[in-house]
Amino acid sequence: MILDLLEHGNPSHVAVAVSGGGPVVTYDQLRQQVDALAARLNQLGLGRGDRIAMALPNGLEMIAAFLAASTVGTAAPLNPAYRLDEFRFYLEDTGARALIVPPTGSDEARQAAGDQTLVIEADLDSDGQVQFSSAGMVGPPRARDYPNDDETALVLHTSGTTSRPKRVPLSHTNLMISARNVADTYQLTAEDVALCVMPLFHVHGLVASTLATLLTGGTVVVPPRFNPLSFWPAVREHRASWYSAVPTIHQVLLSRAKAGARPAGAEHLRFIRSCSAALPPQMMADLEERFGAPVLEAYGMTEAAHQMASNPLPPAARKPGSVGCGTAVSIAILNEAGELLPAGAVGEVSIKGPNVFSGYESNAEANAASFSNGWFRTGDQGYLDGDGYLTLVGRIKELINRGGEKISPREIDEALLAHPAVAEAVCFGVPDRVYGEEVAAAVVLRSEATEAELIAHCRASLADFKCPKVIYLVEAIPRTATGKIQRRNVAAEIAKTRNP
Repeated sequence: MILDLLEHGNPSHVAVAVSGGGPVVTYDQLRQQVDALAARLNQLGLGRGDRIAMALPNGLEMIAAFLAASTVGTAAPLNPAYRLDEFRFYLEDTGARALIVPPTGSDEARQAAGDQTLVIEADLDSDGQVQFSSAGMVGPPRARDYPNDDETALVLHTSGTTSRPKRVPLSHTNLMISARNVADTYQLTAEDVALCVMPLFHVHGLVASTLATLLTGGTVVVPPRFNPLSFWPAVREHRASWYSAVPTIHQVLLSRAKAGARPAGAEHLRFIRSCSAALPPQMMADLEERFGAPVLEAYGMTEAAHQMASNPLPPAARKPGSVGCGTAVSIAILNEAGELLPAGAVGEVSIKGPNVFSGYESNAEANAASFSNGWFRTGDQGYLDGDGYLTLVGRIKELINRGGEKISPREIDEALLAHPAVAEAVCFGVPDRVYGEEVAAAVVLRSEATEAELIAHCRASLADFKCPKVIYLVEAIPRTATGKIQRRNVAAEIAKTRNP
């Protein structure tokens, strides 16, 4: 099970350090804290089979809470930036019996919990120990009962374009194997120090930066949030040997780097990893030139417990524009009929492996569409070259990828359609220099409303990163000859009318 990760490190070696003056804990101290937190959850009536949600910022509290929750029941991390309606949906959809939040703030999360979900506060005491406190219990105390490897350790949601977000259950085995795949790909050892700048409610930060590092006895350095001003000082202070991020973060770091002047601390970097969105080849070249470390683009998704492919470390070839070869994961390109396509042919990227989940929860329709002869169909289009390197060429699923955040356009459609002045609404992604894609929408009105009013309406029910940054007020939504709406066509038609 996941807790076994902590057995791999030297007991006196630093496991987690919160940069900026936060707590520092060894493997032995982290194991003791997690054991105490798990016992506390048992005292509150929580046990095997219970979903334990958490809406916590990056830090020791989040890492310890995840490890404890996945030991006691199933961890269900949520984005702390969600709004009231989003928290309500995710808490209800996961069947969460408890919600772990910081001791102050998190008003909308607490309100969403209501009387149905026990609120637990996670705080640090004067000794830097994580403590859980709650005014209630979900039932009588439970005895410690460790899960088996096939039980669900983590449940996350992935967005669909035609339905509400789907639940992805990941077992202890899925996560442990994925962490091992990441560790093997980058030859991680106890000497490595990972700077975790990705949110820990995503598999990118949780599995790649954190679990893979703990599996190999290394140190995870966790800033409370990504800040370009404190990034290089943290690398320098902790002698970070690698970091993993989305291209948006890489671009921010590049924009602040002076040409010809390598940032102090960059000499410690053994490699830089990029994942969760396409890395432009020019950005890869600029990163290597400015920071002096090889840049390895990888490919991951929630359903695979993160990593599926990666470019390798030198001296093996890393190919700009490619996400590399399968990392202990079988990758195939399938046509619509589920038949294997040869090298060079474009089709749907499909995967097999013990890190891949077994299916969406309570969603037979999605599972029937997503699995073909044992292959999981990712919804991405791509091709394999003669060396087995995968290149992605587009997405079959019409998700919006805003800096690594996968956003369901259908969810935003529904938010807009809830406004009384909106007759029709179609959301889509548009190119953006910073985030890769940004959220836009086309709206047909039935009564008067301004773009600013509609954006404000969305902000009342959606997290900021999901809200449209521009809304086009149009007379009609473009449709195909058969009357269907295709988001990419809507985006193209609007682009033509706005930029003739």
